[in-house]
Amino acid sequence: MEPAGAPPPSCAPAREAEEPPGSPALPAERPRDGEPARKAREEAASAERSHGRGPAGRAARGGGRHGPEERGARTGRRPRVTVDSSKAKTSLEALKISLRQLRWREFPFGRRLPCDIYWHGVSFHDSYIFSGQVNKFPGMTEMVRKVTLSRAVRTMQDLFPVEYNFYPRSWILPEEFPLFVTEVRMMKESDPSWKPTFIVKPDGGCQGDGIYLIKDPNDVRLAGSLQSRPAVVQEYICKPLLVDKLKFDIRLYVLLKSLEPLEIYIAKDGLSRFCTEPYQEPTLKNLHQVFMHLTNYSLNIHSGNFIHSDNANTGSKRTFSSILCRLSSRGADVKKVWSDIISLVIKTIIALTPELKVYYQSDIPAGKPGPTCFQILGFDILLMKNLKPMLLEVNANPSMRIEHEQELSPGVFENVPSPVDEEVKVAVIRDTLRLVDPQKKKRKDIQSQTSEHVSETKEDLLDAGPAGGLEYDTSKTPEAGLPSLCLKQVFPKYAKQFNYLRLVDRVAALFIRFLGVKGTTKLGPTGFRTFIRNCKLSNSNFSMAAVDILYIDITRRWNSMGIDHKESGILLSWDFLSAAQSSLCRRCQAHTAVCPFQ
Repeated sequence: MEPAGAPPPSCAPAREAEEPPGSPALPAERPRDGEPARKAREEAASAERSHGRGPAGRAARGGGRHGPEERGARTGRRPRVTVDSSKAKTSLEALKISLRQLRWREFPFGRRLPCDIYWHGVSFHDSYIFSGQVNKFPGMTEMVRKVTLSRAVRTMQDLFPVEYNFYPRSWILPEEFPLFVTEVRMMKESDPSWKPTFIVKPDGGCQGDGIYLIKDPNDVRLAGSLQSRPAVVQEYICKPLLVDKLKFDIRLYVLLKSLEPLEIYIAKDGLSRFCTEPYQEPTLKNLHQVFMHLTNYSLNIHSGNFIHSDNANTGSKRTFSSILCRLSSRGADVKKVWSDIISLVIKTIIALTPELKVYYQSDIPAGKPGPTCFQILGFDILLMKNLKPMLLEVNANPSMRIEHEQELSPGVFENVPSPVDEEVKVAVIRDTLRLVDPQKKKRKDIQSQTSEHVSETKEDLLDAGPAGGLEYDTSKTPEAGLPSLCLKQVFPKYAKQFNYLRLVDRVAALFIRFLGVKGTTKLGPTGFRTFIRNCKLSNSNFSMAAVDILYIDITRRWNSMGIDHKESGILLSWDFLSAAQSSLCRRCQAHTAVCPFQ
């Protein structure tokens, strides 16, 4: 299912991160690393005073009796969007550049008054935010962990196997290790020529930590950390697309702007991260050569062959558009490549949204004051030799660093700017902010009123003759001089082609309805009984006592899987749904023509 009309990217490398002609001028000098914290605090305090705190700020802005919007109207200046960057962490530098280009107001040490936007580097959780927007969704970090992502995609693969064939065959360890051994043995018996390789990825791991390749299921390291740290084992993709004889993957940035209604944007450019040793298909001799098989930047940067380049077309990290340009010159259908990637992204997010909605209502129940959320995700995608995209993983906190460490002498490192990173990442952050701009609607209303006023005034001036001499310039907007958006909307733009996949979304709506207690993510026994009763799934042969037994059976299954027991009850997951389906169908088959779950 390909989104119609997805335009091919330009072969020229994206330049959104550069300062275009006529864009807001940047400060002549940025604060250097190592400047005293005192100076930074003084600058922040000065910014607070100029924002209206204290007599000096009020006097400069025409007195303190009027609100900021009214003062802006009286002085002809629009109020600036405020951003709390105190928890931005490694994305701080790219965020600062974006805010300067937008001429928004940054609060690097937080602010006593509410801000319009809170930019967090890691997770959503902050109990003191009751308004505005946060760049994290509650539960996203948990949902894109390797085990949880594999469960969510498997749900959709069982329901829609053809549509979800972009994710490698996976098993969850240690619970599915016997199944993994059995299925591999059966596949080898049915096809003796099949000689697979598997990749083991620890749950919650990042930057290539703990990843290794195996040829035989018995080589899985079951002892030690696997008992406390589950993992996913996947069939390794042995025939990737190569460029300059090197394996590479693609980091694409995806903006989840809204969960309800669902709104998704994809960046028009991304990063291609290269291995640093020529690729060979896995053998027992080269399984441990990580610089050949693993594309992780954090691993390959330690290779002596890693190349830092200021050119987007060369080096060990390049723009994705440069790769597409190269493929296009060889006659590849890059429009289809983009269409397939868009389908992959939309389908993956559709698989994640049901559980995300449960997390969202838990942290921000309906009627409770709280912020709205958006989030930039990092999709890691591998192109196969036939140009089919395969999903490797999804990152809730993709790195937004725009510099890299360079070793000046043994043990001495310096942060050096990375033009390729800055080109892509600054554009993504800046245009994300433009899309979530809380004052955009206000400006549209003001511009609409201004246009009507200008039309009436021009008519009066025409009647008065040329002596009037008054002109109105409505062409100047806050985004004047900025490049076009680097983020392309793909949902709801292509919603008609994918809405049929949102079956589990409807199940999630039922699940949330019967949770009963606000702020929870698990269905308790009372809620489960209410669900069965209201959906008319019980009868004289399937009593409520049997329903209680079914509930105990399901929760016992969760306990055997080592699921978090801090909160009793049943999570919305495919394991729960499949257990409920099989149990209810067994109890209902003898008494109904059609099972209620079929």
